[in-house]
Amino acid sequence: MKQGDIIIYGCVIIGAGIGLTLDQALPGVLVGLGLGYLIKHALYKDKEKER
Repeated sequence: MKQGDIIIYGCVIIGAGIGLTLDQALPGVLVGLGLGYLIKHALYKDKEKER
């Protein structure tokens, strides 16, 4: 499992937890997934250019 994938999974879990506290688990998961991809892209875009 790559480190970038762990970031996405962590954001999904955090989003699900926040969604469950607001009684809307699925939208929380989707927001967490989107934020995870954005964070992964922001952290790893420089490394992809070097290849």
